[in-house]
Amino acid sequence: MEECKPTDILAGADSEYYWESYSHPGIHDEMLKDRHRTLSYKRALVPSVVKGKIVLDVGCGTGILSMFAARNGAKRVYAVEMSSVRKQAAEIIKLNGYENVITLIQGKMEEVDIPEKVDIIVSEWMGYNLMFESMLASVIYARDKYLKDDGIILPDTASIYIAGINDEELLQEKERFWSNVYGFDFSCVLSDVTVDPLVDYCDSRYLCTTPVKIITFDLRHMSVNQMDFTVPFEFVINRDVPLSGICLYFDCTFLKKSYLTTKPDTNTHWKQTCFYFDLPFDNAAPGDIVKGVYHCKPAASHPRHLDIELKCSCEAKQWTNDQVYHMN
Repeated sequence: MEECKPTDILAGADSEYYWESYSHPGIHDEMLKDRHRTLSYKRALVPSVVKGKIVLDVGCGTGILSMFAARNGAKRVYAVEMSSVRKQAAEIIKLNGYENVITLIQGKMEEVDIPEKVDIIVSEWMGYNLMFESMLASVIYARDKYLKDDGIILPDTASIYIAGINDEELLQEKERFWSNVYGFDFSCVLSDVTVDPLVDYCDSRYLCTTPVKIITFDLRHMSVNQMDFTVPFEFVINRDVPLSGICLYFDCTFLKKSYLTTKPDTNTHWKQTCFYFDLPFDNAAPGDIVKGVYHCKPAASHPRHLDIELKCSCEAKQWTNDQVYHMN
């Protein structure tokens, strides 16, 4: 896979398409209606954490996180937003009487000027598959430039989990559809079904392994370089069904005061990400050990997109699948 340098990751934050996608009310409607997501932040921004503190909200959107902090006693909140939704945020902040506490700043995090060091950085930076179109690089930039030595980041950790899945129903449904599209045979399209990851709700009944944690990011100390990562994993098949792919999800913690999960059967707007194999493990059986390597990196063509290589094998059954996926 072509290399994407850390400087390219920061430059990728300059995509007009990316920022303007957050100008549409629909995306904020979806996020605000995601109760698990929103209440996880609300539980983290309590008076014992924010009272009397200087807070920086990276990518404030409609301003909901900034207002949680202001309502619970933050001394000052700097709310940074690049997209044109900042206009609605300004009206919302004023309507709720927090214009004297929240300072709305227009622009990219990497280009604006915050007049003082901050005690807390809060951001809803996570994207699909954790890293897709995420604002993590901007959060790390803000941390290095503006966070006090004893400051905190919310969330402070993010962990990725994977589990094996058997989703023959979906694959069979797609096969039936593409083999007869209004009387025409489109079956040649089927080869593309497993090329790109599928972001959708994955029912836990499709899992055929216990989920395993493959990596945890410490937001207080990680570097941009760690957005390109390779991790080994191992899981054990626990159902007598073929292994058709893996399901990936993530969790975040907020100083142990709050917890956000996107695991199967949790209806967040992030859903889960499913990676289907070109060569399914058709003769998988309970007790089979599957070993693999997951490599995720920002795409060289667009640093907010992802190139992912997934290697899986079962030595005992002489099965292997090595595949590259693109999220764009």
